[in-house]
Amino acid sequence: MFIINVLKAIILGIVEGITEWLPISSTGHMILVNKFLNTAHGFFGSQIFLYVIQLGAILAIVTLYFKKLNPFSPSKTAKEKADTWQMWFKVIIACIPAAVIGLMLNDFMDTISTPFVVSVMLIVYGVAFILVERKEKTSKINQMSEMTYKTAFLIGMFQVLSIVPGTSRSGATILGAILIGCSRSLAAEFSFFLAIPVMFGVSFLKIVTNDYAMTGTEWSLLIISMIVAYLVSMAAVKLLVSYVRNHDFKIFGYYRIILGIIVILFSLITGTLFTV
Repeated sequence: MFIINVLKAIILGIVEGITEWLPISSTGHMILVNKFLNTAHGFFGSQIFLYVIQLGAILAIVTLYFKKLNPFSPSKTAKEKADTWQMWFKVIIACIPAAVIGLMLNDFMDTISTPFVVSVMLIVYGVAFILVERKEKTSKINQMSEMTYKTAFLIGMFQVLSIVPGTSRSGATILGAILIGCSRSLAAEFSFFLAIPVMFGVSFLKIVTNDYAMTGTEWSLLIISMIVAYLVSMAAVKLLVSYVRNHDFKIFGYYRIILGIIVILFSLITGTLFTV
């Protein structure tokens, strides 16, 4: 049984590593895979697992962008260090809306994390990506240094939308940043950086507020999933960064719509469309 659970932990780690950074909703995928693996009501489907596994994905961003994120790097000039601090201030400002509103609605959102809500959000934002990308637009903000604190705060307001299950944190922030005038590359990168304090904060909140008593075996399964999510995230982030240099996000919009329909059909068949 332990070996089977390890395989499940690896599968879920792969799913988390791929979907956390692409604008396609990691929540939607984790719900679908948990239903398929028949683990939706066990440890793998618990809030503590679904949120803490994200720490593995976050560490991938810290690893890949360590120099860019580090304001104390001895190889940076004084100006580069100042720019790094400004970037972090923008990240913090952008996190304020999600921190305030997210804390107020945290418990409520847990109660509506049903396949129906997830599928609706997948489809709605899938359509939004397609409509936004169909319009001709010129990016006004192409570098982090060109982003104002006001722009960062507005992107943070879009991030608030991601507290609704199935929206996708990266999807909401990337879509918002593009609408405001950021280039696709900058939108994706800023979304990565925003995830660091947000996901660390959410994971910490779930750990201290969750009454789920984890066993030693469950801790080991969680660590396995986190390691897998870390390794897969490294590849997924590199792939996304390379892709957005020459392509738009319409493909993710179509994918979200198809996945939303699959979630609805699968949930109808299993009779779990409105169950948490």
